[in-house]
Amino acid sequence: MSEYTPTAPVPALGDAEVHPELDIPLLRDLIRPDHLNWSPRELRDLTGLVASELTSELMNIVRIDEQQRWWAKLGLTAGVELWLLSWAPGQGTPAHDHGGASGSFSVLFGALREDYRYAAGPVRTKHHDLGTGIGFGPGRAHQVTNVSSVNSASVHAYSPPLLPVRYYADLAEVPAVPPQRNEVV
Repeated sequence: MSEYTPTAPVPALGDAEVHPELDIPLLRDLIRPDHLNWSPRELRDLTGLVASELTSELMNIVRIDEQQRWWAKLGLTAGVELWLLSWAPGQGTPAHDHGGASGSFSVLFGALREDYRYAAGPVRTKHHDLGTGIGFGPGRAHQVTNVSSVNSASVHAYSPPLLPVRYYADLAEVPAVPPQRNEVV
């Protein structure tokens, strides 16, 4: 197992950091800077609304990099981080969890395959097509891949924001006890 630890500071409650090309009232309203603890359903609703209501704006930002996955931070508050990712055919993530954060992603265009596992459970596979979204709790580890022959993009959200991401050689390595949330004091 290895770990990626974000280094950016989390904004104060009520403040928001937004992508310069998306600094519009709708996005600021959707990321709710005064809201701390987002549920998986709220995260799914957020990524779905951002993907459907801001499609044109996102299409102006998204880039496809044939060499590696591409990403851009769309927003960050004390309660949530929001990202736009693109995936050329064959690109994917290693197996990972989100360090105790709940999460979500919605497919902006293309399709993605997700192999996932909850602690001590079996590995399962789900295909996510254009417009679909999923919210998940802190005990889910997954691996997301573009297995199609066309480019894909997706909108992702995590709460609490900026928790360390843990990587695994494969999903079978995920510990039987789910990771605990790191509480911010």
